[in-house]
Amino acid sequence: MSPDLRQHRGAHPTDKFLFSEDQLSVLREAVSELSWLLTKRYTLASSLKLVGDRHSLSARQRQAVARAACSDESLDRRRQHCVALEEVKNEKVIVDGFNLIITVEAALSGAMLLVCRDNCVRDLASVHGSYRSVQETESAIGLIGEVLATFKPAAVTWLLDRPISNSGRLARKIVDVAAEHNWPWSVDVLFNPDATIISSPSIAITSDSSILDQVWRWVNLKSYLVEHHLPESSLLDLSKC
Repeated sequence: MSPDLRQHRGAHPTDKFLFSEDQLSVLREAVSELSWLLTKRYTLASSLKLVGDRHSLSARQRQAVARAACSDESLDRRRQHCVALEEVKNEKVIVDGFNLIITVEAALSGAMLLVCRDNCVRDLASVHGSYRSVQETESAIGLIGEVLATFKPAAVTWLLDRPISNSGRLARKIVDVAAEHNWPWSVDVLFNPDATIISSPSIAITSDSSILDQVWRWVNLKSYLVEHHLPESSLLDLSKC
């Protein structure tokens, strides 16, 4: 496998066709059908194959539909445990680092983002065990920091996945940017950050579905960033399914 030499996390060359206006109604119908099957407690893999085959979806379209869909039970729970950004004032915040950074990098470099059934914004980027900083990385960290600072959290703990290569380098970059601005941040590189986020009493920043279905409190920072600070983002709205 050749090394990842990309300088941007930009748009995939096939996205203009795969997610065109002509495809939108089919994709929304697929999200609705997959969400119904998940609500009936069918497995994701078998349900996605059924829906994807029915609509002749490509692998990338199926990935988008899977990220956008969720069961009614998950949707209700996520809504109940989502708190307003204003509630982070004087509170401790815990950040799903790669989950947040990669989406903001993608937005800054013109990649397509999904508006999902639970109103979370998600990207279609795949790390596959290896992360490489891009030209937008420091800008992404800076934007996240500036926005978080306006809501005045008491402390922000970033968690990165140790098994993902270059996690240590990204950790140092986050620490350096925070030091420049005197932000109350720390970074931990862990083997299982998901479990730490789920068990933490801190307010979580993530759009990871498996975490959202278990965490006690979370904020939808990505949607706020896109709406208020990244208005030129390329959005595919699959929430209206």
